Amino acid sequence: MRKHKTTHLMAGILIIVFVGIFLLLSGRFLYIQATGEVNGVSLEAWAEEKRTASYTLDAERGKIYDTSGMTLAYDRPAFQLYAIVDEAYTSDPEDPQHVTDPEKTAEALAPLLDVESSYLLDRLRSGIESDQFQVEFGNAGKDLTQQEKEKIEDLELPGIQFREESLRYYPNGMFASHIIGFARDASEEEEDGTSDIVGVTGIEKEMNDLLSGQAGGISYQRDLYNTKLLDPEEVIKKPEDGDDVYLTIDQKIQTLLEDTLTQVEKEYDPERMTAIVMDPNTGEVVAMSSRPSYNPNNPANVENWYNDAISTPMEPGSTMKMFTWAAAMEEGVYNGEEGFKSGRYRPNERLDYIHDHNNEGWGTISYDEGFERSSNVAAAKLLWEKIGTETYLDYLHAFDFDKETGIDLPGEQKGQILYNWPLEKITTAFGQGTTVTPIQQMKAATAIANGGKMMQPYVIQKIVDPTTGNTVKEKSPNQVGEPISESTAEQVRSLLGSAVSEDHGSGKKNRLEDYSVGGKTGTAQIPDPEGNGYMTGRENHLFSFLGMAPIDDPQLMMYVSVQQPELDAGEYGSDPVSFVFKNVMENSLHYLNIEPDKDQETAAVEEVEFPGVIGQDGKAAEQTLTELGLNVSLIGDGEVVAANVQEGEKILPGERVILVTDNPVMPDVTGWSLRDIQQLADLMQLQIETFGNGYVVTQHIKEGTPLKEGDYLGVELAPPGGPSPDTSQEAEEEENTEDEEP
Repeated sequence: MRKHKTTHLMAGILIIVFVGIFLLLSGRFLYIQATGEVNGVSLEAWAEEKRTASYTLDAERGKIYDTSGMTLAYDRPAFQLYAIVDEAYTSDPEDPQHVTDPEKTAEALAPLLDVESSYLLDRLRSGIESDQFQVEFGNAGKDLTQQEKEKIEDLELPGIQFREESLRYYPNGMFASHIIGFARDASEEEEDGTSDIVGVTGIEKEMNDLLSGQAGGISYQRDLYNTKLLDPEEVIKKPEDGDDVYLTIDQKIQTLLEDTLTQVEKEYDPERMTAIVMDPNTGEVVAMSSRPSYNPNNPANVENWYNDAISTPMEPGSTMKMFTWAAAMEEGVYNGEEGFKSGRYRPNERLDYIHDHNNEGWGTISYDEGFERSSNVAAAKLLWEKIGTETYLDYLHAFDFDKETGIDLPGEQKGQILYNWPLEKITTAFGQGTTVTPIQQMKAATAIANGGKMMQPYVIQKIVDPTTGNTVKEKSPNQVGEPISESTAEQVRSLLGSAVSEDHGSGKKNRLEDYSVGGKTGTAQIPDPEGNGYMTGRENHLFSFLGMAPIDDPQLMMYVSVQQPELDAGEYGSDPVSFVFKNVMENSLHYLNIEPDKDQETAAVEEVEFPGVIGQDGKAAEQTLTELGLNVSLIGDGEVVAANVQEGEKILPGERVILVTDNPVMPDVTGWSLRDIQQLADLMQLQIETFGNGYVVTQHIKEGTPLKEGDYLGVELAPPGGPSPDTSQEAEEEENTEDEEP
């Protein structure tokens, strides 16, 4: 009886427990059914997410153009390789859609991807063993060209697929790279739906938000294998492409500058070089370059990320004297015919002597001649005895040497006015102690070239909406000060002209054949990295020249600096500087059709409007263009199918025109520039590899060999004869080295 009661008790307890569990589960199910949530997660939203495929539609990054519309940066289609390894993706065994033979696949892909087959095989096997749907191949499978994609597709390997992506491309290679900068794929860092390509330096960084645009997207309902359902509920949001940026850079002048700097780099192997070409009437920078430089298509092992023209303050040397003389003239305390004793000068007994660069001086000379000869003593006496140190400081501020220029490039730095002690104030007058950047000097010098009006330098011309073609924003010249009067500016320009035209002038090596030039040389000492004063030795200087032409009404102004060049016996630091200045300035003025102002018959260069040649017989087109004075390279024979110049584009006589026919063969490219080779490679879709700098001396593909897309072309380049020192001066004439040592 007792056992029977116990059994009933236990049975009752179990019934109560089971009923409780049933009610709990039923209640849970009823709650889920009523609310549609589990642990705060909406089941409907979760299911929607699981059966919905979403893809980003990347916006096309805006292009960067030069002032005439030449493309400097754009998005080029590229492809990423991946392999489907899930055999469930294949519905028909006769037509496999997944990788069926990993070993064969790896062996076939390895030579095309330039990797070991074992690397690819390990990736494939790892994906199969871990039940992955697909595998990727890292950098080896990224950034593939259309030609590489087609070669892989020709292998007909099951399971091998491609995903299209964008690759930022710079068609001119190492061209204005510190201005344009570069952009890279940063897809893993992006969380706001913008383009995966992000600017890192230069204009790419400065204008990144405008260039990037806004990404779109597409979503649809799909099954387990990513196939759309019959009613996919597809939603598409179109991307908004980035705006295009037009620069003030002129492609032809920039190319001329780049080629000239490359020659000097090869010949003299300097530590650094910087050059700026500017329109002083507007502040537009038409060319700017630095060395060392880099190719933004492959920014690896870069020696110098900084744009030295705006980011590296240095002691300027004697180029600073033009502002010292300008201050004296503006204050009304300057008499150019007044004499002074050159050689050395001691303001008072507590200060050391200031020496001229030749130590002995030239006896008693006028202040005008002191400027022409670049006398430190003349600069010191003007500051100490005529202008006054505090008044001179006011002019340094008026010329904005205490602030950044505000140029529309990232990374600008300003120099430092070293003006605490009497000796520092004196040495500032001839460019020692105080530091400035090249762009600060150029900005200040616009006041001298432009009738006293100081202009802000800029490199962005306008922003354009690529969809509508409308200009979103356009820059205009911006006057930021008037530190001197028009009459003072004219007087300083006259002295600058004498410093070049006079036989004893320090800048005589910078004379041009067809144009009058005014300018000031500089030979600044370089602080010792060890902290022991200044470096010694004739090569350990920053050699520079700031000049403008034509001097009566300057249309272009240029700054060139070469730091620590390797000089042979008989060579001077002014040789590489003048080589750059003369080549770039003379040719640029002619290209811009500036009327020569020297008394000789020199006609301005007239541009040629390129006619339509596509579809014409190659030989006939070649004859027509040759008669126009163009340098024509006909690639093969037959009908012209492509050219490196567009119909209606204006080009200079003698410029190379490449015509590709429907039966192309390899031309003799000896003597071609790197830019010419790159244009040929772009037209023919060749894989190009270059060795060295300058102009082509050897080519991998023999002349006359049939060409096809994807062929590999290797070329070796070397500079031409290169610059040589000026030997026109008398053997006994002493070179002006301007060591501004007090």
